[in-house]
Amino acid sequence: MSNSSAAVSKEALSGGRVRLMMQPRSPSEVVQRVMLLLLIASVIGLAIANPNFRNPANLLNIVQQASMVGIVACGMQLMIISGGFDLSVGAIAAAAGCLAAAISLVAGIPFGILGALTLGLLIGTINGSLIAKVGMNPFVSTFGTQAIIIGTLYAMTEAKPIAPLPREWRELGFFNLGGLTFSSMVFVLVVVTLAVVLRYTRYGQHVYAVGSNKVGTSRAGVNVDRVIIATYAIGGLTAAIAGVLLTSIAGIGSPQAGTTWALLSIAAVVIGGTPLTGGVGGISSAVIGIFALTVLNNAMTLYSISAFWQPAFMGAGVLLAVGYEAMRRSRKS
Repeated sequence: MSNSSAAVSKEALSGGRVRLMMQPRSPSEVVQRVMLLLLIASVIGLAIANPNFRNPANLLNIVQQASMVGIVACGMQLMIISGGFDLSVGAIAAAAGCLAAAISLVAGIPFGILGALTLGLLIGTINGSLIAKVGMNPFVSTFGTQAIIIGTLYAMTEAKPIAPLPREWRELGFFNLGGLTFSSMVFVLVVVTLAVVLRYTRYGQHVYAVGSNKVGTSRAGVNVDRVIIATYAIGGLTAAIAGVLLTSIAGIGSPQAGTTWALLSIAAVVIGGTPLTGGVGGISSAVIGIFALTVLNNAMTLYSISAFWQPAFMGAGVLLAVGYEAMRRSRKS
């Protein structure tokens, strides 16, 4: 390792100068700020042009729609910062929701939720161990995990939803304070918690350091494997939380749930300004990205535009963000 690499790693791990690692002055910040400005401009423009959009009920509905995938995107944000990603988050959410539903029928909702969150942590830990300990590629390991989860889930449920569930599930799902639903409140809690973890804890410093330079970080004395495993465990937990919330709103445990969540959460992170190369970014990227996608979907609904166009717009946004980062790196080299 070069002296410069060692210096970067030590700087990333030092408490006094960690801001250099946690708030990098990089072109990815430019993308994030541009996307934030576009999001704000879009919201203002739609509010002026369409009375239905600025209706408080519709604005609260946008937050509700963004909440579950937003929670998954927050976990995905950590994994991408660390230099990886997880394609199995949608399957984890579906499995967690079904497990919570099944357990609640015999032992009550609290035990169902506890079992679901434990399952998410366990699968995330397995994913992290395959990547950190076995040395598997994140794409291969999490794609394989996804296939195993979906196959097992379909076999155990015969691809049928688990229903009917106790009415307390729907009461939980539709609980609200001032119009802000329970899932929206959980979303805010997850955003604040993970933002604090990334910004103010040693673990957060290590996530950035691992994504920036695994070898240098390991030589600086950090247990890189433990950081990676913990990051994927958190990703599994956030997916399980989203799966439980979906069960509470739908009133069923569906094995088909969350099929698009992996790609949506990755797209949200990238569109929000975080490159897939690791080492930079923040929870704000996931929040900006998921609200950009949700506002787009809401506007298309209000103007009776086919929802089939949304993946096309989402793909264009991902290509622009990734293409900008690739061009910047090629110019730099």
